[in-house]
Amino acid sequence: MVTYDDLNSQNDRITELSHVLNKLLSDRGLCNSEVTCDLFFQYVENVQDHLKLEDRHIYRQMLTHRDQGVRNTATKFMSGQVEIKRVFASYLRKWCKKRGHELKINDYEQFAKETDEMFELVLDRIQDESENLFPLLREITGESHLLVA
Repeated sequence: MVTYDDLNSQNDRITELSHVLNKLLSDRGLCNSEVTCDLFFQYVENVQDHLKLEDRHIYRQMLTHRDQGVRNTATKFMSGQVEIKRVFASYLRKWCKKRGHELKINDYEQFAKETDEMFELVLDRIQDESENLFPLLREITGESHLLVA
């Protein structure tokens, strides 16, 4: 069973990790610490899990809805999800070692810029979900707590 509380809790955790990591990664000396890397890969996993959960439980009912506006919203969010996955994959290939949970930072200024952009992309998505996607889902399902059984 998936609830709106589950989705909101995931978003809260992702937001919290974004803010903590933003501080840690702004200090070049902390970027390669084990704690920072563990938190960073927790963040990546949390974002990926959240997107998978939405993919499995949200869009199907929206894409089959009779209202074209609902279907358009689903398409918009699915497109945004594809973009986030693309950015994440590119970012991880560039800045992370394939084995283990380590960052490989050759150009700190570029790393910091791309990391800020990634965090901003995800945080904008979370805000959009909270303000647009979840309220619309509540409206079309008539459920205030349960999203999918």
